[in-house]
Amino acid sequence: MERTGAADLLAAWEAGLTAGHFGRALLLHTVARPTADPEELLSVPVGRRDADLFALRRVLFGDTLEVRVECGDCSEAMEFDFDPDELTEGGRAGRGAGAAAASDGGAGGDGDGLRVEEDGWAVTFRLPTAGDLAAVAAERPGDAVRARSVLLARCAVAAERDGTPVAVGELPGLLPERVQRRMAEAAAAADPCADVTLNVACPACGHATRAELDIASYLWTELDAWARGTLLDVHLLATAYGWSEPEILALSPLRRRYYLELCADG
Repeated sequence: MERTGAADLLAAWEAGLTAGHFGRALLLHTVARPTADPEELLSVPVGRRDADLFALRRVLFGDTLEVRVECGDCSEAMEFDFDPDELTEGGRAGRGAGAAAASDGGAGGDGDGLRVEEDGWAVTFRLPTAGDLAAVAAERPGDAVRARSVLLARCAVAAERDGTPVAVGELPGLLPERVQRRMAEAAAAADPCADVTLNVACPACGHATRAELDIASYLWTELDAWARGTLLDVHLLATAYGWSEPEILALSPLRRRYYLELCADG
């Protein structure tokens, strides 16, 4: 992960102000992988993209994420720290509950070409990418059933029913729910960062609340706060010293803070 300069971060933030969720996620991924072109980034599986965003967040803002969630039973406000390393260091603490099931028999593949066999069906498919999710969201926002059908048709590579080939375009209307669940489980096991769901026990009532952690939204919120604070620093220093924005951004954070303290003392 390359360290990104303040000017580049501000440029990404400025571009993201008028972008939607998927546009901002792509901009953040571009910051994380500056040598990759947009088409390449859109072809990256969602979990691998999010792993890049977790790594970018570590470089920019540190290792631990502060997560806030409301208890689903008593509405108690809860705050806790989450370490993304839990996703890869022997734990499934941050995964959806269905991820573990995909390691059982009947599913296989290397993550890029997965195969599920269930109830006479054999389906080969690839992991959903950032481009897939963006295309599905753009087609019919808010229609979960339609979204799942479109995603299935986009990600399926080949299918057979009792040994007879079935066109992938026909799968949304033919494939049983049980087979689709097995496909989702296999994808979750192969790409665990794609669905980070935390089970949080409420200290007040003990109720377990499931909280989804969307790293793209979380990181954008942090970048937005950082950018607005940085622009305020630029304004104060430009007013006090007459320096240009590039000159101020070229200062190290420590030197910039020192000059701001001098302005306050004066």
